[in-house]
Order: sequence, then structure tokens, then C-alpha cells
Amino acid sequence: MRQPDRIIRMDTVRHRTGLSRSTIYRKIAEGTFPPQIRISINGAGWRESDIDRWVAHPVAWRPGSGRSLDGV
Repeated sequence: MRQPDRIIRMDTVRHRTGLSRSTIYRKIAEGTFPPQIRISINGAGWRESDIDRWVAHPVAWRPGSGRSLDGV
């Protein structure tokens, strides 16, 4: 059985990527980093799987690229 995707917050994303908060937001605006998802009125986070894929292939990541980076 597949595990549900966890939602992670900014501190975890910063730790895993090594990027600063401002760099993360700049990359989101450029379309080169996964966007946040709204989890409440005042809260947002990232799907852990999106961040894991970005960490594995930061240059190849594109929005809407689906679950696979190699087109399979």
C-alpha cells in the first residue's frame, strides 16, 4: 500500500534544499521550483514528493512535469 504524501513546511524545505527563503520564493516565481499548496487560511506547505523530485533533479524540474522527469 502506498504511503500518503506528506506536507512539509518552509523550515524542512530550506533544510532539504539548502536554499534560503528568498531564493525559494524567487525560484517559484521563475517556475523553477515547486509551488506551495494552501493547507489552511494562513498556512501553506509543499508536497514532500515534489521537493524530493526537485532535490534529485533541480535543473530538470519543471511545473506540470508530472511524477516522472524522464517522460516515462
